[in-house]
Amino acid sequence: MIPAKPKATAKRPPAKRPRRAADPARQWAAHLRRYRPGLVPYVLDGLAARYGEQHWERRLDPVSELILTILTQNTADTNAEKAFEALRAAYPSDRAPEAHTPGLGWGGAGLTTAAPPDWTLVEHAPLPELVDVIRPGGLAPQKAPRVQATLQRIREERGAYDLEFLADLPVLEARAWLTAIDGIGKKTASIVLAFCFGMPVMAVDRHVERVSKRIGLIPDKATADQAHDLYLALVPPERMYEAHVLLIHHGRAICHAQSPAHDICPVRDRCRMVDRKAP
Repeated sequence: MIPAKPKATAKRPPAKRPRRAADPARQWAAHLRRYRPGLVPYVLDGLAARYGEQHWERRLDPVSELILTILTQNTADTNAEKAFEALRAAYPSDRAPEAHTPGLGWGGAGLTTAAPPDWTLVEHAPLPELVDVIRPGGLAPQKAPRVQATLQRIREERGAYDLEFLADLPVLEARAWLTAIDGIGKKTASIVLAFCFGMPVMAVDRHVERVSKRIGLIPDKATADQAHDLYLALVPPERMYEAHVLLIHHGRAICHAQSPAHDICPVRDRCRMVDRKAP
């Protein structure tokens, strides 16, 4: 008797690998390159021609920059300056004086050259006292506990009021470390990383967001939070600092929230607010 041939085992088709989700930031950057080629360098070059070339220079130490940026939240830079100067006066330290060179993107006169506050005294100050000290900056009852919680988190995590270690982290890891602190969003974190370490991150405030949407650099429906990541794919790292400084200054100087001065705008020929079909 001839033995029966074994039945052939049906081969299973190879499992399909799940598709990686598309990156919205890269998709948008590709869209602009295809349908509005050269828009980013056109805008940056045009603004630089109007306001001057911008070069990175460190402003303050990272902890001072972080606390100053918290004080700027939802208020004018001039008010934040008053609050920070008040911190220096109320809680003086024996550290070396630091110079504040605010540059084009800052909306105030700049801080005086003086030692940073004693952060131990600030963290452990009675809360009502600290509220009174920073009251000139606005929203003091909200910002005082945020300042103290931020200083506490830094001290507990690092053993000192020191953020210099962020310079050694990949940029997105550094941003994630800062945004893990309650009350610190991408804008505040990006300001610290950009101005203290020259990292290629975009801080998107109301001026940058307004100008960007009017020109068409970011979609109309993009949130400010989304815009931070859109810019990572949109602007070359070596031009990120100048992009932030130029866009924010343009929003203050010409592209006002009300009645923007289109007649003197250096990028009006490609602005979608001036012409909805601008190239």
